Amino acid sequence: MKKSGLTQKHPSLKEGLISERTKRLSPSGIRKFFDLLASMEGVISLGVGEPDYPTPWHISEAAVKSLERGYTMYTSNSGIPELRQETAKYLKEKYGIDYDPFGEILMTVGVSEALDLAMRAIINPGDEVIMPDPHYVAYDSCVILAGGEPVMVPTSQESSFEVDAGDIEARITGKTKAILIGYPANPTGAVMSRQKLINIAEVAKRHHLMVISDEIYARLVYGVEHTCFASLPGVRENTVLLGGFSKAYAMTGWRIGYAVAPREIIAAMTKIHQYTIMSAPTPAQVAAIEALKTGESNVLEMVEDYNRRRLIIVKGLNEIGLSCYEPHGAFYAFPSITCTGMSSEEFSEKLLLEEKVAVVPGSAFGLCGEGYVRCCYATSLAEIEEALTRMGRFVKKYRK
Repeated sequence: MKKSGLTQKHPSLKEGLISERTKRLSPSGIRKFFDLLASMEGVISLGVGEPDYPTPWHISEAAVKSLERGYTMYTSNSGIPELRQETAKYLKEKYGIDYDPFGEILMTVGVSEALDLAMRAIINPGDEVIMPDPHYVAYDSCVILAGGEPVMVPTSQESSFEVDAGDIEARITGKTKAILIGYPANPTGAVMSRQKLINIAEVAKRHHLMVISDEIYARLVYGVEHTCFASLPGVRENTVLLGGFSKAYAMTGWRIGYAVAPREIIAAMTKIHQYTIMSAPTPAQVAAIEALKTGESNVLEMVEDYNRRRLIIVKGLNEIGLSCYEPHGAFYAFPSITCTGMSSEEFSEKLLLEEKVAVVPGSAFGLCGEGYVRCCYATSLAEIEEALTRMGRFVKKYRK
């Protein structure tokens, strides 16, 4: 009888094996194309969202020396005290904001972990989080995994993909808990003006909402200034600022980021961090200290180079017939491909197979990304120019 009963339970167990929250997640639209191009030779990739520079050697060397000294143990859950102090110093000097390194700063495994921790620490089941569309692929997924509901605010090329405070306010309900923004933006390269961010801050204050501001691309801006959201008047207490070292210091593989917020929020995030991660990798934290202390000249050099590439790729995309507004941040161009009559996924797949150029379909970043593709220009000028030649040939062939 027991054997029979157990047999009967197996099908229902299997059917309910995967959580409903996980079932709601879509596979990354980015990874699908990375898997495809991995099996091809001669591909020019405008798809990978990371610097093509190696980490500056003096930053890597600091980590190497720490390993040679046997510095391989756990650190404090919050991170090496010196790194938190240097991060606080950097934020003060750069944006004029004061945070206590011993209670208001948490070092994380990249900004990805910081985003996940912020969502899980703040969101209750059913809470709504408002965010721009298109947006970075992890935004809505992290909200769903925390039990919340993502609410999209459409943006477009006509508005330079900047989200409007009025559009945010129009979507606020009794369930709204937070606003999630990321500027400079992935995938669009959009940068928000200070006044538009002030307008969002006023909406957040008026409705007593948290704001999670993902500023991983803060240093990669061209011809404009980045406004740190937490530096705006009256928003420090309801803002979680996310940042890190991956993009500006060419440290993607080191996986080191941070969250900065009022003490109560950081304490809640640290609880989750303790049980899931323990502490960010020790050598990566040592490297991050070196980056903050001596890496400024490297950042400026890379930004200058990205700017040259930016101007060339935007001009080239427009010349081959793919309308592209001028992005002022990150290292992405986001041209429209509607002239071909294809969906963004069809365009990306055919371009890869026929011309061996990898881009990411805009649909991977939300409904409003459809009709666009993301082109990362963190690659050499020679490859950008060759990619434009191939794309021009492709567009000429399929233009409607």
